[in-house]
Amino acid sequence: MHVIATAGHVDHGKSTLVRALTGMEPDRWAEERRRGMTIDLGFAWTILPSQRTVAFVDVPGHERFVPNMLAGVGPVPAALMVVAADEGWMPQSAEHLAALHALDVRHALLVVTRSDLADPAPATAQARAELARTSLGPAVEAVAVSGTTGAGLDILRAALDRLIDRLPPPDTESPVRLWIDRAFTIKGAGTVVTGTLGAGRLRPGDELVLGTGSGSSGGGSGRLGGSGSGGFGGSGSGAGTVRVRGLQTLGAPADEVTAVARVAVNLRGVDRDRAARGDALLTPGRFRATDLIDVRVHGDPVADLPRTLTLHLGSAAVPVRVRPLGADTARLRLSRPLPLRLGDRALLRDPGRRHVAGGVTVLDVAPPGLTRRGAAAARAAELEGLDGTPDLASELRRRLLIRRADLTAMGVPADATPVAGDWLADPAHWASLGRRLVEEVARHHDENPLVPGAPVEALRHRLGLPDRALVEALVAAPLTLRGGRVHGAGHDLPAELRDAVDRAFRDRPPFTAPEAYDLVELGLGSRQQAAAVRAGLLIQLAPNVVLRADAPDRAARELARIGRPFTLSEARQALGTTRRVAVPLLELLDRRGLTRRLADDRRITQEIADPQENFA
Repeated sequence: MHVIATAGHVDHGKSTLVRALTGMEPDRWAEERRRGMTIDLGFAWTILPSQRTVAFVDVPGHERFVPNMLAGVGPVPAALMVVAADEGWMPQSAEHLAALHALDVRHALLVVTRSDLADPAPATAQARAELARTSLGPAVEAVAVSGTTGAGLDILRAALDRLIDRLPPPDTESPVRLWIDRAFTIKGAGTVVTGTLGAGRLRPGDELVLGTGSGSSGGGSGRLGGSGSGGFGGSGSGAGTVRVRGLQTLGAPADEVTAVARVAVNLRGVDRDRAARGDALLTPGRFRATDLIDVRVHGDPVADLPRTLTLHLGSAAVPVRVRPLGADTARLRLSRPLPLRLGDRALLRDPGRRHVAGGVTVLDVAPPGLTRRGAAAARAAELEGLDGTPDLASELRRRLLIRRADLTAMGVPADATPVAGDWLADPAHWASLGRRLVEEVARHHDENPLVPGAPVEALRHRLGLPDRALVEALVAAPLTLRGGRVHGAGHDLPAELRDAVDRAFRDRPPFTAPEAYDLVELGLGSRQQAAAVRAGLLIQLAPNVVLRADAPDRAARELARIGRPFTLSEARQALGTTRRVAVPLLELLDRRGLTRRLADDRRITQEIADPQENFA
């Protein structure tokens, strides 16, 4: 299927033309048919001579309903620019063309209607001149028709086939972003939404995210009867995970719908007030919801833009506050988040003046803050070199470190190898971090000579990194990682500390702890003791009670020689130590599973306990 939108001044015969081409009534409201004027979006389809199907999004031409028109044109790749032969170029012709140009629509047909009422040549020449100054260019094919008599319709059908030949091939493998233009409920089916699927594919059972942005365009909800995609028979807003219950396209159920297509999606478990025009159905994890973007403006000078405008993207229309940055760049603060990607094309409109201010290209969906003096000017200079094309190397140079999923959600192909977990890094920045890590480990050692190695968490803060896994990934020779600390080459404990430990236990029974004042005299104050414990030279049993680090294992072997359950007193005698040492030492052995305390407060070593337990 191919989808084309109409555009043009009110009462220039857009709906009549669609009706004549398709045999279907695009005006769905009784009020529209009574007044003979399209108010909201209409939908119809036909089969061309090539046997290809083309669906039409028929938009209102009255200036009061431009937001509705933009909701229909936004997701569509091509347009029928309709001008009446007896009236020629009119104000809404100009605004509709300005909208197509702002959205960078490059494919269209010029259709001059009511050619039975006037010579179409003057209107054709005038319209061609207007189109030539826009993205549509001077080569737009023109066809004169009469929806009333049918003259020229066969020629128009052939021209539609040629227009479709010029359209870019649909991207059926990209993530889905289906902008909702209608939402309603059907008894027995539940909530149904419709829209133009511009990329990707949909199947029943697919899990999607219902993105926000609703309440933005007038019309398009509860009162609308019929289905733009043909057949499920709307309003509200919401967000969250939803599941596709069923699909229809061209009035028939479908097992799969691929871009480009009009589609109606029946959603499972979604209340009717959770979806509305301006929302979007999204592939999970592939879009970033943001209310702050930096853009390039194609249209009015940025300095002349009003402070408040309306941003139109897809079927959404969101008020924004404009902050000029450079000559053609600006920062937009959206009144509600939209699911955006780098390179998205949108439209700025001044609803007060009913004026299209221009198109915008999204340059950044996660821009940095502008809090420092001169930050705005520096940001403008940075944006000068961006064109909205997603580029991995460029994004990494600007962001330095970023998760792969975040880049993917921005629309950037993230096919680089992560440096840690799902973190991607600019190569030059990563190399710089490696050099800084060596410096920070050395600085930590100089400031804390008694501390073996720098804690990973402390290094994370010093390097300003968001994840300790990044610190661990940076560790390379001459650095080593042990026990959550990064050690530098030659950053051993001071020799005098090792000598002090040796002197403290020289010629002393292995389970006799030196007194606190003896340790201090030897240069082993609390800080030095803590350093020796961290280095594995000592083990601290209690405050001011330390032994050699191998004391617990040696004690377990000595106690095993008793060969039977023993009391605290018997353990103290076997170890040749005092109660001051024996009590915390036995408690440590219990915690390590080297001894087990019995019901009568005696203990047994594991070597003796295991055979008894096996025998039992």
